[in-house]
Amino acid sequence: MRTGGGSDSTRGYFAMVNFGGRAGALPHDLVLALYQELRARGASGLQDIASEMGLSEDETDRCRDELLGLGLVVPTGPSHDNRLELDAGMASEEESDALTVIPPEIALLRLLERERTRLRNHLDQADRAHRTLKTLAGNFLHAETLSLTAGVEVEIIHDYRRIQQVLEDITDAVRDSLSSMHPIVGGREIPERALSRDRRQIENGVQVRSIFSRHLMSVPQDAGHLRAKAELGVQVRLAPYVPMNMIIADEQFAVLPVDPEDRFAGAILARGSALVRSYRALFEHSWHMAMPVNEQRRPPHGRDSLTEQQRAALRMLASGMKDEKIARHLGVSLRTVSRMISDLLQELEASSRFEAGVRATRLGWLD
Repeated sequence: MRTGGGSDSTRGYFAMVNFGGRAGALPHDLVLALYQELRARGASGLQDIASEMGLSEDETDRCRDELLGLGLVVPTGPSHDNRLELDAGMASEEESDALTVIPPEIALLRLLERERTRLRNHLDQADRAHRTLKTLAGNFLHAETLSLTAGVEVEIIHDYRRIQQVLEDITDAVRDSLSSMHPIVGGREIPERALSRDRRQIENGVQVRSIFSRHLMSVPQDAGHLRAKAELGVQVRLAPYVPMNMIIADEQFAVLPVDPEDRFAGAILARGSALVRSYRALFEHSWHMAMPVNEQRRPPHGRDSLTEQQRAALRMLASGMKDEKIARHLGVSLRTVSRMISDLLQELEASSRFEAGVRATRLGWLD
């Protein structure tokens, strides 16, 4: 078997491309020996040389793939055909298993050129991406809507698909808090889609708070949906009355109905903290008056156990009326009012007059 003399350039090229370090690679000397034999013979049939070297079919195929990958050999083809041999009826080189050897210096130059072309293409892609981002930032991104000192922009949306896309966009944009209130569960929206958005927001560290109408807990399907939200980490509260659908994101975006009485009339998308802060104040008031969905503490009796006089006193108490004025309205002594209020505080398990008013409202005792 002829192995030929391996030049320093050949060995240097194999070392440079780190042939021996690739996973699953054949022994370095085996591929090098095959290359040197091919180089000594010129364009030669691979199977004949591999047979002489005692290589298995698998080793031969792997050696061929390695050498082709390194650019050290190329299959012969029509460009290598000999006209005299073709005239004599011999097959074209394209149909043979012959390989033509490429000097390592040429293979290295080609490898460097391929890398340079690849890097140039990556730079071109980066330049195009930069131009696209610059166009978006300059022409389409309203930076003022993201600023705390932003002005106000209002968009009326009638298309349901556009409304859903706005909700998805807000889900991606919100960073700190998302607050919402809903007279009903879902509406036209698929409940699972809403839960999916909740899950993404909770996973991103967003504080999610939702207020729902208290009567929804009497509907098993709706009650299950509210409990599922709570299990995800959403802070859910129930209120005797929820005036309309509303979603507030980071005090920068608010989505509310065009007509609270007609949920199919469309939605208003408000941008800018100057306007959104007002809606946030409405939400915070409703949140303060609502009761957690998993609230376990309940007064032992209901409002039906109160006398008419106690109900009247409770309504006046919740309105902030002083004891003296309550006594005059009821036509009783100040001492009687004090005792009545003490009984109401105990009945509501409240520690203060203010808390008693809040809890009475949450429980619907003032309806």
